[in-house]
Amino acid sequence: MSLPIDPAEIDPDDVGEKQAVLEMEHGEAIEHVREVCEDVGFGIPVEFSPSELLNEKVDADRDPYYVLGACNPAIANEALDETLRIGGLFPCNMIVWEEEPGRQRVYHLSIMKIARLLDIAPNDETWAEIIDTTGDLAEEAFEKFDSVDEETTD
Repeated sequence: MSLPIDPAEIDPDDVGEKQAVLEMEHGEAIEHVREVCEDVGFGIPVEFSPSELLNEKVDADRDPYYVLGACNPAIANEALDETLRIGGLFPCNMIVWEEEPGRQRVYHLSIMKIARLLDIAPNDETWAEIIDTTGDLAEEAFEKFDSVDEETTD
């Protein structure tokens, strides 16, 4: 099966890709990301450690990897008013993974931009405002992280 688009041609800005590097231990980074998200207006209704689950269930031997599901209820409500299909992408995730001990990468993609690119959401002024608002909150969060690294890591 071939993809309808070439992923190599996607500009990271088109999907709201953001990354930062935190020079701290994994648990400290998770707490820092949680606090920053809450400071800028995101709650964290869902969080879990895929690495712990996979290490336990399939003996994966994965390095620390954690997902914080960020949500701003007012924006989520407005997005659902526009399209119920957006729930398939909820919540907005902030991922924290350990690149090496004492060095964590924080990663985020804009589900609102992705929904628009996939034609899940309308291409109208209301959705553009949702994208702008969530983008501003994510930008504010990443500005508060200790150091930003523009390098893309797989």
